[in-house]
Amino acid sequence: MRQLQWLGWGLICIFLFTSLLSMDGWQQSIFFSLYYTGFYATVIYTDMLVLQPHLYRKGKKLLYVLTVICLIAVTGSIRSYGNWYIYNHIIDDKPEKVFSYDMIISSSMGMAIVYFLGYPIRMTMAYFKLRKQTAALLLEKSQTELNLLKSKVQPHFLFNTLNNIYYEAYLEAPRTALLIEKLAEMMRYFMEESPREKVMLETEVGFIENYIGLERIRVRHGIQLDFHKQYDPQHMIPPMLLITFVENIFKHGIDKCASENKISISLTTDSEHLTFEAINHLPDCQVPTKAGLGLKTLTHRLDILYGPKAQLVCGAKDGIYTASLKIPLV
Repeated sequence: MRQLQWLGWGLICIFLFTSLLSMDGWQQSIFFSLYYTGFYATVIYTDMLVLQPHLYRKGKKLLYVLTVICLIAVTGSIRSYGNWYIYNHIIDDKPEKVFSYDMIISSSMGMAIVYFLGYPIRMTMAYFKLRKQTAALLLEKSQTELNLLKSKVQPHFLFNTLNNIYYEAYLEAPRTALLIEKLAEMMRYFMEESPREKVMLETEVGFIENYIGLERIRVRHGIQLDFHKQYDPQHMIPPMLLITFVENIFKHGIDKCASENKISISLTTDSEHLTFEAINHLPDCQVPTKAGLGLKTLTHRLDILYGPKAQLVCGAKDGIYTASLKIPLV
């Protein structure tokens, strides 16, 4: 685009040179063609790079018009006086005429004509700029589509590999195969369900149950877990909203060396609300601490999603930690 601009101004300069050559010598014609072209470029580029972006496109149209008038008047005055001074004091040291306001008006009218004739130049530059931006957007879109295809291929490859491992493990160790199946279902949830705004409650419960199944293998003596469910599976909730409570139980509420770990989880819904409650006994060495990153993130997310309509209560009492959440379903 810069090459085209230089070419355009070069053609204007040549046109001015040929027009002046019949009245002045070639040296004066070269000088004044460059002199006039500089003023024309000043008007056009000042309007295009300064006035239009900062005034016209921001809705300050009256101020834009007044500023353009001032620009034309100032450049016309400077050009006319410079032209008169150069002709009468440098080229010819005996001035033929006195500088007058008629010269300023004539020069300003010329600059106004240049301003209006400069619209094709501005439109051409805007076109090439838009064309460049469009090409960049198309390239970015193509790259995004390619990355999306890659992101789809990679998980499917991983799922197929897990299926192969599951088949081999099922023949030798059915329990291990079951864990692999749970892991594959969780990964599928991460890839397909979690990016959505809302998921079916049944899907969210399935994810929680798979997570619990995988966490059980880390506890030496097992756990006594009661998961009470009374809900409508067709209800929709934001994904990954309930898993934080279950994660906190297995991270902070399990004594891996104890022979007994009791956990109680309850999920109930009615026509308007969902209530989720998680209760666990705190290990003897566990000291209740302030809310961790997961709980802080959940609190912030609930505030964005539901505002004051969400009710979250967490706390420990008599060695028992309780986390309760109530959110609207509409």
